[in-house]
Amino acid sequence: MTDTPAEGAAPAPLPTGRFEGREAFRQLVRDALATAAREGWREIILSDATFEDWPLGERAVVESLADWSKTGRHITLLAKRYDDVVRRHARFVAWRSRWAHIIRAEACAAADPLDIPSVIWSPGWVLERRDIERSNGYCGTEPERRVALRELMNEWLQKASPAFPASTLGL
Repeated sequence: MTDTPAEGAAPAPLPTGRFEGREAFRQLVRDALATAAREGWREIILSDATFEDWPLGERAVVESLADWSKTGRHITLLAKRYDDVVRRHARFVAWRSRWAHIIRAEACAAADPLDIPSVIWSPGWVLERRDIERSNGYCGTEPERRVALRELMNEWLQKASPAFPASTLGL
């Protein structure tokens, strides 16, 4: 969906509009997290039932998150459960352990996986994957869309409980 900018050129802004397909979705996730690091987004919410299709384990994505992880920033994760994240995204799990103090991880274990929103929310740009099976959705900067998605995420987070500990303590 987006091209890599020429060397020395300013990166293209995140797109607005519909996206279709798994690879377009994955590229938007990569681009959003790179933009978050570059622009210093103070808050991010990542939500998905399992994060199965997300490129969270990729080196570039974890590097973007590490670059983003500065004082005063906060990220919230919401899922049904985090089993797939632990299995599929080892680099992300290591980053999560290192930056536990800025990460709130919540789960809605009793929810239907198809009901949990697949969303990236930030104060300036949002992505909502409406059709998980086909990875279709919409992204953009419109204030109404950002407010509506934030309200939806707040509702889900009220139903959630802490999950995905940064480390497992053994006895």
